[in-house]
Amino acid sequence: MGGLSDPRSLADYQRLIDGETWDFIRATGDSYPEDAVVLDIAGQRRVYDAMCRAFHQDYPAGVTAQDRIGDGVPVRVYTAGQPTRSVVFFHGGGFVVGGLQSHDDVCAEICAQTGYRVVSVDYRLAPEHKHPAAFDDAWTATQWAAREYGDALVLVGDSAGGNLAAAVAHHARGRLAGVLGQVLIYPGLGGDMGQGSYQENAHAPLLTLADILFYRDIRLAGDEPAGDPTYAPLWDSDFTGLPPSVIVTADCDPVRDDGRDYRDQLIAAGVPVVWINEPGLVHGYLRARTNAARARASFERITVAIEALGQGLWPYG
Repeated sequence: MGGLSDPRSLADYQRLIDGETWDFIRATGDSYPEDAVVLDIAGQRRVYDAMCRAFHQDYPAGVTAQDRIGDGVPVRVYTAGQPTRSVVFFHGGGFVVGGLQSHDDVCAEICAQTGYRVVSVDYRLAPEHKHPAAFDDAWTATQWAAREYGDALVLVGDSAGGNLAAAVAHHARGRLAGVLGQVLIYPGLGGDMGQGSYQENAHAPLLTLADILFYRDIRLAGDEPAGDPTYAPLWDSDFTGLPPSVIVTADCDPVRDDGRDYRDQLIAAGVPVVWINEPGLVHGYLRARTNAARARASFERITVAIEALGQGLWPYG
């Protein structure tokens, strides 16, 4: 666990973050201002959707997508050729913004680069739907995907979606066979906000500690549900029996240490796990994968991990 850390300054971030990534940060701000959380919910969703449209890429050749309903949960299914595995993908957005369109191109590229089917889950959002609504939809859609396609699953998510992927992996033990692995991309897993990266990166570009506290409070109907791993996977009391796991974090991100701490729990439980902390990257960098070399290299590592776990391989020594 991390101890108390002095907050990084703007000068620190100017030293740590390269020019391409700063260009991405500025381009994000053109659509999604730093103070977006002061907008009403409709306003937050409007500017987030605009930002996602600004970064959206065309589908790779050969990828097609179909919107379906998985036991009442809207999903979008991406295919290219004859997939042998399925990825169940949960989008980020603080449990408040995002949907099938926000990560549409990311899912299409995962499909193209792995050859796997990708099932993107449009779970219900807060504040209209408080915890555990998002988890309930994630679990329902995962069971539907396993039943519908009859093949093994890799669970993937970024940010809030990484939380949901891990929550589903924990809940699936003894309930759902065929979860081959999980790939968690800068996930928020329920770490201690009073120390470590939450304090060190409290004023990081694109995600601050104040933002995280806003999203936490709006997700809840009351007090935090102590010990509930469907809310915060790090709060589980048992980490045994989880699938092989790859955790990818951004160094300039308040939730960075959640990935490290989750890795440590999995190591102690004897679960194959690797934590990849990407230097000089910030929360949300998946959208920079086409115009920043560091983000592009990280996305390549992510898709390689998804493909490897789907094949039952562990290329991490």
